Amino acid sequence: MIDASSNGRFHRLQSLSIVGGFLDGLAIDFADGLNCLIGHRGTGKTTVLEFVRYALDEFPSGEDGQACRRRVEALVRSNLGDGRIRLAIETKEGLRYIVDRTASGEPMVLTPDEQPTDVRISPTGLFSADIFSQNEIENIADSPQSQLELIDRFAAGGIAEVGRKLSAVRAKLEANAGIIVTHSRQIESLTDEVGTIQFVEAKIAALAADQGEQTGDEVNTAHEHRALRGREVQAVEEARDLIRKYGDWLGDSQGQFGQQVRSTFDPSLFDGPNGQLMIGIHERLESLGSELDRLFGKAAAALESGAEELGELAETLLAAHRQQELAFRDLITRHDQARGAATERAELEKKRNDLLAKGRRKADLERKLAELYREREALSGQLSALWGERFALRRRVAEWVNAGATSPVRVRIEQCGDRSAYQQALAGWLKGFVGQYNPAARKIADYVPPRDLARMVREGRSDDLLEQAELGESQVPKVMEALGRLEVQLQLETIELADLPRIELLEGSEWRNSLELSTGQKCTTILPILLLESDSPLLVDQPEDNLDNRYIFETVVQAIHRVKKNRQIILNTHNPNIPVLGEASAVYVLTSNGERSSLVNHGSVDDCKAEIINLLEGGKEAFVRRKDRYNY
Repeated sequence: MIDASSNGRFHRLQSLSIVGGFLDGLAIDFADGLNCLIGHRGTGKTTVLEFVRYALDEFPSGEDGQACRRRVEALVRSNLGDGRIRLAIETKEGLRYIVDRTASGEPMVLTPDEQPTDVRISPTGLFSADIFSQNEIENIADSPQSQLELIDRFAAGGIAEVGRKLSAVRAKLEANAGIIVTHSRQIESLTDEVGTIQFVEAKIAALAADQGEQTGDEVNTAHEHRALRGREVQAVEEARDLIRKYGDWLGDSQGQFGQQVRSTFDPSLFDGPNGQLMIGIHERLESLGSELDRLFGKAAAALESGAEELGELAETLLAAHRQQELAFRDLITRHDQARGAATERAELEKKRNDLLAKGRRKADLERKLAELYREREALSGQLSALWGERFALRRRVAEWVNAGATSPVRVRIEQCGDRSAYQQALAGWLKGFVGQYNPAARKIADYVPPRDLARMVREGRSDDLLEQAELGESQVPKVMEALGRLEVQLQLETIELADLPRIELLEGSEWRNSLELSTGQKCTTILPILLLESDSPLLVDQPEDNLDNRYIFETVVQAIHRVKKNRQIILNTHNPNIPVLGEASAVYVLTSNGERSSLVNHGSVDDCKAEIINLLEGGKEAFVRRKDRYNY
């Protein structure tokens, strides 16, 4: 699953240095393999890990991620003050950078010789690290969303690419839905009016029949030509409106770019240390504004020229109309029988012309609406395909985890198994329509997929909804009413049923869901997955919490031995088995006087043997007495 590790290339944290605050002067050079930070409680071990997280801006997503970000930012403000964090990194491609961050600024990425770059650290791109605070491992076991994020870490590049495509498709679907709703409302408004055209045409036909009997076809033909002249005038006026609209837009646009540029650039910007650069930027924007105004002016001139030509042609047309109208009036005057109905017929013809124009507008909107629905169908197909592609990536990760985990842990993924967001959306739509809207939303979400529900509502299939969702008969009409709005149906068609992970621990002969386990069991379920091979460094604060020493030796230590050649691991620990039996490449001993932390020793396990015995074993006497007591 992880390509870089198999080639001996993986992301590395090279060093961390702190200026200011509780860790002022701290400098740590990290080793490949296993790194262990030890020390009494309150010596800053947790702060070191959280400073790394903060520098890399590496936070979970969702509400849990926001809470984590707020907690870490508060810790940074209280422990760093006006100081500075510098983290040297090496990517799996061998590129080296320095990440520089303060409590009040965003991460800056520098070259090794400390020159600024335009590079951005990204968990799914340049560099990533897997960082877990003390309670986060347990929280993963309790949260399907966090479990999904954990699974996605092992296929971060592919998941990110699918995510980018999904965002683009969703944006198009949202825009598509907005236009569909607008066009549908306009069509609905026009439909009632256009529907009266048959009544108007029937009255015209009746008048034409009467006049035909009295005067022959000559008068009817004259009336038809007069109606046609009305439609010709309408067409010319619509063309003039189009020219006026574009002319107004061009007129409003001229000078706007330059005006906004001038309002954006305060003159004081030109007197600062970057004054010459700001002047150059301002001058280029002013030049761009002038070029745009020249193009707008050229377009306006072309539009004005076209409007003049149209005006001349329109005057020619109107002159012809005047002659034709005069001939029409002469004709009507000669036929006494036609004069009585001429005014009524003229009003009806005018009304019909107006309705015909609206009918053309309606037909045009219907064509566009059909195109929009075809576009939506194609986009919905892309959405489903991308969901399937993402599920396939997650399923491969699950298979890889199941094959590589050293303890009896397994991961399963149910495609579209998480209906919580669907149920929540339904509850919001049903509220105010259905009395017991939460139970109704739960039943619908459990039994009817979103697209099927949208189709049922659109086609008015109440009986199917009653049968499949097991709702009460009195509820179904209210549900149909609540979901009958076009906006709701469009959202239903594209609502996502998230993939549902299930991480399980084997107890005896039974696989148990992590959601049902004790705190210790939760950790024994998640930790082996964290300790699989990955491109990203793994940083964990006290992984031994809630674990017994036998499990630490048989599972945690063995997993560390297996992956540390191809993955950097950094652990805060109070358990001696981890650095000693895990054969740590480097141990860092922190101490504190209450006001400031400091690194008092670092090196191999042998170099830090005294501190390991005193801090983690309880001292030499305790260690010897245990040995004697166990008779070893």
